Amino acid sequence: MSKAAAALSASPRVVKLSTGLKDADRKLVAEMLSDVTVQTYRTLLRSQVVHWNVVGPLFQPIHELTEQHYSELFAAIDTLAERIRALGYPVPTGKAAAGLDKALSIGGRMSALAMVEELIEDHEALTRLIREAAGEAEELEDFVTHDLLTERLAFHEKAVWMLKAIAAD
Repeated sequence: MSKAAAALSASPRVVKLSTGLKDADRKLVAEMLSDVTVQTYRTLLRSQVVHWNVVGPLFQPIHELTEQHYSELFAAIDTLAERIRALGYPVPTGKAAAGLDKALSIGGRMSALAMVEELIEDHEALTRLIREAAGEAEELEDFVTHDLLTERLAFHEKAVWMLKAIAAD
């Protein structure tokens, strides 16, 4: 096998690191980050589905807000995945497919209000997941992950606020 072919056939693996975090702690944090990454990906897809399908008097603000959100979420996924790699673990890809049918569907809830309500639920679920993971990262003294998750938490809390303001009577 040529060097180029060997390089292309390489697969990510767990890497032994000596960065001050225990191996078990790095693994736990990487698993939590994987869950956050997968849920973020689903929320990104849901945001795009709403962006493409929203209609009605609030079309313009919802269309623009969801575009801002999915752009931010795309960048966040990359940052989260890179943190998992920096912890020495591969980014799981199989988990990402689970639940995508729900993310890509807006169910029978076709009104703009119903779509916004689903996005609110997605962002609220992410805030709960991120809050738990950030707390765990802080306890394990993984300050880099804690800071990253704090930033993600701020984004999702603001997204909930903005979406709820749109959905208000």
